[in-house]
Amino acid sequence: MLIRISLIIAIIGGLAVGGLNFVKVKEKITTLQQNLDTETKAHQDFENKFTTTKGQLDKTNAILKETQTTLASTTEQRDKAVEEAATQSKRAEKLTEDLGKTRNERDTAQNELAQFKQSGYTPDQVASMGKQYKALQETLSGQQEENKLLGQKVTKLQNELDVYVHPDRFVLLPPGLKGQVVVSDPKYKFVVLNVGEDQGLLEHGELLVNRNGRLVAKVKVTSVTKERSVANILPGWQLSEVMEGDQVVPAHPAS
Repeated sequence: MLIRISLIIAIIGGLAVGGLNFVKVKEKITTLQQNLDTETKAHQDFENKFTTTKGQLDKTNAILKETQTTLASTTEQRDKAVEEAATQSKRAEKLTEDLGKTRNERDTAQNELAQFKQSGYTPDQVASMGKQYKALQETLSGQQEENKLLGQKVTKLQNELDVYVHPDRFVLLPPGLKGQVVVSDPKYKFVVLNVGEDQGLLEHGELLVNRNGRLVAKVKVTSVTKERSVANILPGWQLSEVMEGDQVVPAHPAS
């Protein structure tokens, strides 16, 4: 009997503990279910916000891309406008310069016209005088060239006369005369120079041959043409071999 009562008490105690545990478990389950609902709602809110934000971001990216395209086009148009403005500015400066020149030419023409009117000559008379003036200029140029040739001949003849009359006298050459050796013959001791009558060179004139400022030899002119001459190397004056490209200057320049 006592055992039965003990079992009953034990069973009742177990049921009481089980009931208590069930209540606590139920409370935990309820709490977990509430937390799950809260997390689910929060996750759903996050997904909704993420979807909304992503849509706004895509829209913003599209607007940004469109803005970048518009900016690139605007920049290109601006660069073209700046370049065109610079071109127009240069054109305007050129037109202004041409206008100034045209005005100066107009003023000059007006002054010349006023002077022409004051002269009392007709246009035909002025044209005729212009032709006569041109003809006189051509005649004068020809005479000057002829006088130059005659002067060269006189100088040449005078030089030849002085050589025979005054054999001790040196032939004077222009102080600014300069030339080069274009041909050198060491065997026969003569050179060809690139100066002649046009530069004032005379026969029997003596020239100093130098290279880099150092004396090489002295030569004496034996024949002269318009732009060339031949000279012999004087004995005792050759310090080294004369070479093409050596410089020549008068040994006895006129003062």
